Amino acid sequence: MDTAMIIKKLRESKGMSQQELSKKIGIPRPALVQIENGNRKICSEELKKISRVFEVSADYLLGEEDGTKVILESETKREKRQDIRISVPHIKKEKFKQVLLYLLERCAGKPNVGQTVLYKMLYFADFNFYELYEEQMTGATYRRQKFGPVPLEFSEIIRNMEKTGEIKEIEDKYYDYPQKRYLPLVKADLNRLKASEKDILDKVIDQLSDKSAAEISAFSHEDMPWKATKDKEIIDYELVFYRTMPYSVRTYKDDGEQ
Repeated sequence: MDTAMIIKKLRESKGMSQQELSKKIGIPRPALVQIENGNRKICSEELKKISRVFEVSADYLLGEEDGTKVILESETKREKRQDIRISVPHIKKEKFKQVLLYLLERCAGKPNVGQTVLYKMLYFADFNFYELYEEQMTGATYRRQKFGPVPLEFSEIIRNMEKTGEIKEIEDKYYDYPQKRYLPLVKADLNRLKASEKDILDKVIDQLSDKSAAEISAFSHEDMPWKATKDKEIIDYELVFYRTMPYSVRTYKDDGEQ
């Protein structure tokens, strides 16, 4: 049996409802439904909590052993497995650069696309990709700030790109408000972007690139990952699985209470 079926069978054998189990492991019931239906992978923290509830090992939940003794192996070992999602951000600097260059190629000529709009487009590209494909695109770390999510690695990468002549930073104004803008001096290397990544970027551009800084900030404030994070804390990628419309980019099946 696969992990989804094992969890469902364990829950049913204990006479436990989805609502009861989701409460015990601290996730919404729809998130548990998605796991049991095989609509999304289980993350390492969820695996740990479920193993403790049912007093079984992580290996047992993954279908790799028959025993019921709780043995929690190291995070490093478990995160290498393909059936566990890795949610801890790990920046891919080269990918971040190419994503940034692609966004700027498409949008730098729009007067509204300053630093704030760029921050939010990067955020939605990364979090939409994670929700849809359960893996990180740029691996950037985003902090919840007053005006929306901010990629922490942005400033360092921009400085390096300026030194290498890939980007030029300029000070401008937009409706009399100070605005920091970036002009691409080289083209994005499309060979470094997967078709799925480019598709996400194109959709984000189509949806958001005409919004002003105020509009896109307000839009980001209603996205569940931002809403569920405390001020100035890191936004957990896993929160995308609690999104509702119009923010969710993935269709989930809900078979109802079981």
